Amino acid sequence: MITDSREVKAEFLKAAIAEAQLGLKEGGIPIGCVIVHQGKIIGRGHNRRVQNGSTVLHGEMDAFENAGRQSAQVYRECELYTTLSPCPMCSGAILLYGIPKVIVGENQTFMGEEEHLKSRGVEVEVMQDAKCIEMMREFIEAKPELWNEDIGV
Repeated sequence: MITDSREVKAEFLKAAIAEAQLGLKEGGIPIGCVIVHQGKIIGRGHNRRVQNGSTVLHGEMDAFENAGRQSAQVYRECELYTTLSPCPMCSGAILLYGIPKVIVGENQTFMGEEEHLKSRGVEVEVMQDAKCIEMMREFIEAKPELWNEDIGV
């Protein structure tokens, strides 16, 4: 079940934003994600690279990890909501598991691999959510060294 209702999308994006805010509160990078299957969140996560000393726990990767082991069929019926445009690593996981639709909170502060996802048949919708934009702009301004580390600069 792919969601078309703007109100439902806003609620799932709000859950991803809550994850991002949790990450920020923990001292990490404010990027959050939820994975939705048939109208229900099956995985949620936030960037925990700083908190866990991890090289790979971006918000999307954390959400996949927290969704646990799912069949390929389940993932092919999911939507992924992320507060920020997915990087190459997270886009690779989206493609690997066959997620058909990605809803992005914003791509003004960072443009990820949206075109690559689209070229592989993934529907990508960008919301340009004001809260997502503000959260990332404030973080990048306050901690540019941490942001640059996260995106490999």
